[in-house]
Amino acid sequence: MSSTLRRIAAAAAVLSVGAFAAGCGGGATGADSEQDLNLQPIAAAGPDPFTGSTARSTATPTPAAPPGTASNTPTPGFRSARTVSGSTPGLYGGTQSVASCDVEKQIRFLGGDRAKNRAFAEAAGIDPGSVAGFLRGLTPVVLREDTRVTNHGFRDGSATSFQSVLQAGTAVLIDDHGAPRVRCACGNPLKPPNTHQGGWNDKGKPWPGFRGDRVIEVRPTTVIINNFIIVNITNNTWIERKSGDDGRHDRERPDIHIDPNKPPVTEPPTTPPASPSTSPPISSPPPSSGCPTPTPTVTVTETPTATPPQSAPAAPPTGSAAPSGCPTATTTVTATPSVPVPGPSTPSPPGPSTPPDTGVPSEPVSPPTSLPSGPESDLVGQSPESENV
Repeated sequence: MSSTLRRIAAAAAVLSVGAFAAGCGGGATGADSEQDLNLQPIAAAGPDPFTGSTARSTATPTPAAPPGTASNTPTPGFRSARTVSGSTPGLYGGTQSVASCDVEKQIRFLGGDRAKNRAFAEAAGIDPGSVAGFLRGLTPVVLREDTRVTNHGFRDGSATSFQSVLQAGTAVLIDDHGAPRVRCACGNPLKPPNTHQGGWNDKGKPWPGFRGDRVIEVRPTTVIINNFIIVNITNNTWIERKSGDDGRHDRERPDIHIDPNKPPVTEPPTTPPASPSTSPPISSPPPSSGCPTPTPTVTVTETPTATPPQSAPAAPPTGSAAPSGCPTATTTVTATPSVPVPGPSTPSPPGPSTPPDTGVPSEPVSPPTSLPSGPESDLVGQSPESENV
């Protein structure tokens, strides 16, 4: 009896330790869990910086939305931050012909420390030997909105990961999909934010004007961006900057008449389509009760026939047209023709009061209620017109 009690006590102790470990872990991402959120001002290095600062400018750009009142706790709207495409004009800013980051200095910082170079490459998702080329391919800009990202630090020889909100005016390097990839004040590699839906445990002091409901998340584009349209933060005009350029080839764009003070256009939440975008197959049920089941009309050119239509459902005659919006199905099957097939100018079949014209060799006939199976049925699927079904 005592041995049984000891086994029960030992099992309870193991469960207790496991529950404690799970509760103290930092990687919980459940809807009811909390994650740390680091609020990082423009020039702050933040926790465990990779390198020293390579930022050349710390000027706060003209905000893309009127600043709100400061708040020590992000508002409930922050739980679903606004999403903005990386190609949005005015999402980023800069100074004409001036790079916001010193890329070559960043390369020297990482090149002088093999452990940091390797950890940086791992966090950025690139090969350690391609770090220099990766950095030179990025574009220096400054944020114009408080932006949430996945940030990375360097500790004990490897990269760490944490969620951050970077203040508008922070100098960053963006890739050719419009996504922030490096924070220049600390050399940290960046990635898009995670999809955490729970609460946040703020780390750091909010800056004046911080509003949690105005934080954005940048969605990388699926296509490569060759030129970025950014706002000149010194005079609030428009600049076109080539992707991967340090600003020396900037071009003024007075032809753009978008108000740079307006907030960037946000994207609506992604929702599944209400109905498939493709046409339903032939055997699909009609879309409404008032529509007849579409029956394909097959034109056979091998053996002319004068057989009148059978009892299978056919297209509605003139005077009893199907309701508008009802699907139709017309499929042409060509099999070793011995009689020429009438062209598109062939008149439509006469109404029910006129008997079938047996003198036309290629009279459309209605097929059986189900299409034939086997090799012949493949012809229907391969017909150029089958996509219109």
